[in-house]
Amino acid sequence: MISVRLPDGSARQFEAPLTVAQVAASIGSGLAKAALAGRIDGKLVDTSFLIERDVELAIITDKDADGVDVIRHSAAHLLAYAVKELFPDAQVTIGPAIDNGFYYDFSYKRPFTPEDMAAIEKKMTELAKKDEPVTRTVMPRDEAIAYFKSIGEHYKAELIEAIPVDQEVSLYSEGKFTDLCRGPHVPSTGKLKVFKLMKLAGAYWRGDAKNEMLQRIYGTAWAKKEDQDTYLRNLEEAEKRDHRKLGKTLDLFHMQDEAPGLVFWHPKGWSIWQQVEQYMRRVYQDSGYQEVKAPQILDRTLWEKTGHWDNYRENMFVTESEHRTYALKPMNCPGHVQIFKSDLRSYRDLPLRYGEFGQCHRNEPSGALHGIMRVRGFTQDDGHVFCTENQIQDEVTAFHAQAMAVYTDFGFSDIHVKLALRPDSRIGGDDIWDKSEAALRAALTSCGVSWTELPGEGAFYGPKIEYHLKDCLGRPWQVGTMQVDFNTAERLGGSYIAEDSSRRTPIMLHRAIVGSLERFIGILIENYAGALPAWLAPMQVAVLNISDAQAEYSDNIVKKLRKLGVRAYADLRNEKITYKIREHSLQKIPYILVVGDKERDANTVAVRARGNVDLGVMSFDSLAERLQNEVATKT
Repeated sequence: MISVRLPDGSARQFEAPLTVAQVAASIGSGLAKAALAGRIDGKLVDTSFLIERDVELAIITDKDADGVDVIRHSAAHLLAYAVKELFPDAQVTIGPAIDNGFYYDFSYKRPFTPEDMAAIEKKMTELAKKDEPVTRTVMPRDEAIAYFKSIGEHYKAELIEAIPVDQEVSLYSEGKFTDLCRGPHVPSTGKLKVFKLMKLAGAYWRGDAKNEMLQRIYGTAWAKKEDQDTYLRNLEEAEKRDHRKLGKTLDLFHMQDEAPGLVFWHPKGWSIWQQVEQYMRRVYQDSGYQEVKAPQILDRTLWEKTGHWDNYRENMFVTESEHRTYALKPMNCPGHVQIFKSDLRSYRDLPLRYGEFGQCHRNEPSGALHGIMRVRGFTQDDGHVFCTENQIQDEVTAFHAQAMAVYTDFGFSDIHVKLALRPDSRIGGDDIWDKSEAALRAALTSCGVSWTELPGEGAFYGPKIEYHLKDCLGRPWQVGTMQVDFNTAERLGGSYIAEDSSRRTPIMLHRAIVGSLERFIGILIENYAGALPAWLAPMQVAVLNISDAQAEYSDNIVKKLRKLGVRAYADLRNEKITYKIREHSLQKIPYILVVGDKERDANTVAVRARGNVDLGVMSFDSLAERLQNEVATKT
C-alpha cells in the first residue's frame, strides 16, 4: 500500500505504484486537467513521475508560481522546436526560464530577422495547438552524446560531455523535437497558450567572450492572457520611465564612452543627489553614527588579509606605484576597520557606529552596465557597527526600523525582506556562520517580519538581510542590506578591551539603507517618471512673468523663496506665457507661478501644481506655508 499525503493534511492510499497525473485524477477531473507538474517531498517532478513509495505530494497548476515557471521552461523548448522546424540547420544550445519569461540561444549561419521572429512565434502557436505529448526518457551519458552528435547538435553533445561518465541524462521529446533537460515540463504542448517573443540579442556560448557569439531569442509566457497583457503594458510604461531617457530629457546626467560606467552629473541631477545624501546624513546623525572618510586606494596586502584579493579580485581596479600594488576600494569596510583600530577601544565604546558616503569602484563587465543603475563607480550610504555578540540583535532591530522609515519617506511601502545565507566560497568556519545566521534570524523575528531565505547568496564573509522594494509598476529592487561579519575585523587586527581586561575581536555589522546612491536615484526617477516629490525635485518652483512689467516682482518672489530654502528661479524670457508654462510643465517642476499685472499689484501669485492643476491665486505667505509643509511631511 502506498500513502500519498496532500498539502491539506489528508492522505490517500493506493494499492500499486501510480503517476502524479493519476493521483490528480483520483482527486477530481478538474485537477487532472489543470495539473502541470507535481512536488514530491519538496522536489518538482513531471506529472508522469511514478510514485512507488509513501510521499508528500502537491499538485502544481498554473495558479502556483512553480506552475508558471514550468510553463516558461516548456515555452523555451517550444521555441527551440519551432526554430528547428523552420530552420533545420540551426543548432540549439541552452534555453532556461527566467523572470517573466524565457530565452533560447541558437547557432545559425545568418542573423535572425524581425520577419523570422514573427514566423517562429506563429509556428510555436501551431505546434502548441497540436497538443503533442511531452515525454521524458533517460539515456546513458555516452549514448546521449552519440545521439546528439548524430543529429548534428554539437553544442548539446558538448554540454553532456561535462557530465560524469557513470551518470544518466534525461531527455524530453515533443513531436519531432528532442532536447536535453532536467525538467519538469508540462504534460503536452497544448498547455502553452499564452506566450510572445520579445526580442533578439547576442550571447556568447557558455557566457565566455572567447567563444562563438550565439543568437538569443527572448520570450514571455503566462498562465493567463490578462497577466501577459498587464506585463506588456507595464513594459511600455517602463520604457517611458527609463531613467536614461528622462536623465537626458530633464538634463540630470549623462554618460559617455571616455568614462564607461561612470556618471557625469549635471546641476539638476546633482541637486537630487544632494537631497538624498543630506537626508541620509540626518539619518546617520539621528541613529548615533559618526561620519568618517577613508582613502580611495589601499595596498594589496590589506585586500589579501580581508579575503577580497582571493574572492573578488576580478572585480577590482588595480594600479601600481613605486613597485607597490594598490586597488581602488570596491567597498568601504577595510578602511573603517583601520579607523577603529587606530586607537585603544574598550567594551564601553561599543557599539561604535561609523558612516561614510564612500565612493567605490568595481570592474563590472561592460555588457552588465546599465545607465546609473549598474555602474563602475558609485557611492553608498555605507555604515559599519563594531559591537559585541550580545549587541547584534538590538543593532539589527534598530537598523530595520530606520530602513523602513526611510523607504516610507521616499514613497515605498511594499518592502520584502530576504535572508541570504552562506555561499560555497566563503571565509570562516561553519560554527561562525551558524552564529551569524542565527543572529539575523533572531533579529528579524524580534522585528515581527516575515522573510524569504536565499541559500548560497550571502557575501563571502557573512550572511545578510536584503531589503527589496517594489516600485509603482511592481518591479522589485534590492536596495538595503545588513550583514553580520565575524571575520573581517579579526583578519585586520581589530580588537577591544573586554570587561575582564582581555582583548577580544568586535563583531562587524555592514549596513546600507539605499545602497548605491546612483542606483537609488535611478529607481526614484523611474518610480516617479521624473516627477519627483517636491522635497526631492531639483527645481521646486518656477516663476513666470507675462511681460517685462512684472520682471522685478518675479525676481523678488524668487529671492524670498530662496531665503526660505525653496529651490526656485524666474523665467523672465520674452516668450508667450503659454509657451513658458508648457516648457516648464515638461520639466516636471512641482509648482509654476504665473505673475501678471493683477498679481503684482495685489502682491499675490497664480499657482499651478504639476499635472496642470490650477490652484488659483495665493498670497506669498499661503504659498510658502504650503511648500514648507509639503517638504517637511514629504507628501
